[in-house]
Amino acid sequence: MKKVFLAAALTASVSAFAAQAETVRFGVDLNYPPFSKQGADGKPQGFDIDMANALCASMKVTCQIVPQDWDGLIPALNANKFDAILSSMQITEERKKAVDFTNKYYNIASRIIAKEGTQVSQTSFKGKKIGVLRASTQEKFAKDFWGKNGATVVAYTKSPESFLDLKAGRVDAVFVDGAVGDQEFLKTDGGKGYAFVGPNYADVKYFGLGAGIAVKKGNKALVDRLNKAIVDIRKDGAYKKIQDKYFRFDVYGN
Repeated sequence: MKKVFLAAALTASVSAFAAQAETVRFGVDLNYPPFSKQGADGKPQGFDIDMANALCASMKVTCQIVPQDWDGLIPALNANKFDAILSSMQITEERKKAVDFTNKYYNIASRIIAKEGTQVSQTSFKGKKIGVLRASTQEKFAKDFWGKNGATVVAYTKSPESFLDLKAGRVDAVFVDGAVGDQEFLKTDGGKGYAFVGPNYADVKYFGLGAGIAVKKGNKALVDRLNKAIVDIRKDGAYKKIQDKYFRFDVYGN
């Protein structure tokens, strides 16, 4: 009888572990619309949130979104607060030193937003201020490209704050993911009189080959599962359905 009870206990323990293992926790910064934000109902929403849910459905696991400010995402991942980062994080060589990445799930160039007609070169912001998201690839590029030529780079914890300061004249430009700038500022009433100025910025040295999903170093099993899920949702139409909900162009890129 003791053996029966022991076997039952072990089975229950294994089942409980399996149930836990079938929940994938994604860390997401909810201050990056249209990719991620907290809705009026308090629930996370946006392209990244829908993408997480689609990937989980493909992998047949439960999806859990764990809110985390941008500059704390990698430390929190490595502290086991979640299993992966799905938060528009570009795959760069510097970040690869701290985490492993899946293949890209989208690739959009970064752009400068300023008053219409603003001329953009490496020296055109000398003595002026450029807003960026703290700890982002845009911050690093801006510091090297414009900061070393006399511009002051102002880092924000939340992207929407940079648009407020641009409108108020506290910064002269904002350097941001093109989709974010378009959806969350230029297409709003606050964006009147402002525009994308200058070229697309997509230098692989800074921006990598697109946004990927980050996992802890050595977690190849999860990387492989996520990569397969990315391929599967692109094949079955789930990816395009999500993309078309938020954008009018191909966000996956070449």
